[in-house]
Order: sequence, then C-alpha cells, then structure tokens
Amino acid sequence: MNAKTRENLLTALHGEAFAYAKYMLFAEHARQAGRADLAQLFEKTAHTEQFEHFAEEAELAGIVGSDVENLKDAIAGESYEVETMYREFADQARAVGDIAAADRFMEVLGDERKHRDAFTAALQQLEVAG
Repeated sequence: MNAKTRENLLTALHGEAFAYAKYMLFAEHARQAGRADLAQLFEKTAHTEQFEHFAEEAELAGIVGSDVENLKDAIAGESYEVETMYREFADQARAVGDIAAADRFMEVLGDERKHRDAFTAALQQLEVAG
C-alpha cells in the first residue's frame, strides 16, 4: 500500500474512533437529559462509525494481526503512554498551573500501567502455552 494512503487510513481511523467515543458521550448526556430519541440517534451513528467505518478501514490498514502480534502492539502503545506521553502531559500541565489536568493525566497513567502489565502477563501466558 502506498505510504500516503496508509497515512490517510490511519488518520481516518483516529477520526472514526474519536467520533465513536464522542457520540457515545453525547448519547449518555442526551439520555440523562430525558431525550431518549436523541440518545438513540447518537448511539446508532456511533455504531456505524465503529463497526462499519473503523472496522473496514482497520482491515484495509492491516491493524489486527495474530494474538501475539496484537498483544505486542498493545504493550508498545500502553508503554509509550506510561513512560512518555502522560508523564510529559502531566509535567507540562503542572508547569502552567493546570493542576486538575495534571492530576488526571497521572491518574490515567496509573490505569495505562495496569493495562500494559495485564497485556504483558497475557503475552507471557501465550508464549508459555506455545
């Protein structure tokens, strides 16, 4: 696949994933406001974003591999979030006085560490099972 096409697919995947998450939050807000019809509209659209658009683009981009490959990819992503991304985000937010954001970034970092560790344990179990 052409490098620019792959780059565009990855950009599209990020957009579809963000739209899904955002629409699900919008649906929850609408439901809490007593607007069930609006909540259903957001959920239906979110479903299309994830299970049609994202899934089809992910297949074209070859995102999903074997269980071992998927675990290694997940570990790499979670490791980056733990070791670099959230720590830098927290430091930058704290430096400019955005304490609530800094604290939230550090809380999420802890969650991401648990995810990484769980994926690592699962990979070790697969490798032992052979």
